[in-house]
Amino acid sequence: MNFDFSEDQKFLAEQARKYLSETCTTAEVRKVLDDESMAFHEGIWKGIAEMGWLGASIPEAYGGLGLGMLEMCVLAEEMGRALAPVPFSSTAYILTEALKLAGSEAQKEALLPKIAEGSVIGALASSEGPGAPDLSKLSTSFANGLVNGTKIPVLDGDIATHAVVLACEGGKPVPVLVDLSAPGVSRKTVKTLDPTRSHAELVFKDVPGERLGETADGAANIATLMDRAAVLLSFEQIGGADRAVEMATDYAKERYAFGRPIGGNQAIKHKLAEGWVKNQVARSNAYYGAWALSTDAVELPEAAAASRLAACEAFWFASKENIQTHGGMGFTWEVDCHLFYRRAKLLAVQLGAPKLWKENLIGALETKNAA
Repeated sequence: MNFDFSEDQKFLAEQARKYLSETCTTAEVRKVLDDESMAFHEGIWKGIAEMGWLGASIPEAYGGLGLGMLEMCVLAEEMGRALAPVPFSSTAYILTEALKLAGSEAQKEALLPKIAEGSVIGALASSEGPGAPDLSKLSTSFANGLVNGTKIPVLDGDIATHAVVLACEGGKPVPVLVDLSAPGVSRKTVKTLDPTRSHAELVFKDVPGERLGETADGAANIATLMDRAAVLLSFEQIGGADRAVEMATDYAKERYAFGRPIGGNQAIKHKLAEGWVKNQVARSNAYYGAWALSTDAVELPEAAAASRLAACEAFWFASKENIQTHGGMGFTWEVDCHLFYRRAKLLAVQLGAPKLWKENLIGALETKNAA
């Protein structure tokens, strides 16, 4: 069995890397970091929409390219490598997949074409404060077509046009589609470790919403949505991890101390080698996740959890050791190391922290072994 990407998919990755290396440099990322009035980079967002990436997995009938999930995986990796300061994951991993998974025909026709063109931005409103979201204890309610509750923090919540809100309907968790321009929605930007991806507090007071799927299927739809997004997010993390290892390696070859490159020191070699190994382990798990995602395999929960855990570990380690390899300079504002560390820490808690995904993996393996 061949788990590698096809030549066409590799070509797509090459073209995406070339485009982002020219348009999404760290200088452009820093513009969003330094300017509090910029919640995201509108120029880069417009560019990726024009490239058709937002519609890569959207069927042609709804204005997309109709490619598939494997193409989304390679695009996610390149977006992560570039640290793109845009709401790509919230829109393409969450809103698009939620609509494809459980949206009605009317909902798909209304939003998927606008997602593909870049005029609709998505968000996942799941967290209600510190700790992992607990579907059995959601305080946000959905009754008589109205949403009430508070969600914090919500990634891209300050700029999103629509949100997938996890709410409780009749004692059961359900994903609810909410137009954030509707009356009763209030937003407040909140600060996080990585300002290049903005967050907000969303308060809903009698806000009209539309359930995605049937109430009885709510918990299953939410779990599947999270698994699908987790695989895509793992590729984004791998992209960042690979770039961090490359940065550290390049610096170790160029930086001289006591008349020799610091890369010649065994301690530095060990850091770089361990980072490379962790990245390869993460990539192997992510490829397993990509296979499960693209084939709708029953192994998706197991594969998603494994890819998520390995990717979190790889990106955190690579970003941390990149700073250490750069020495004192690695801690400074001027050097780009902290950009990768910020993003690694942020993505590690997006969709739930590693502890939650460890529990998911254990649960998936127990179910598999009991069958």
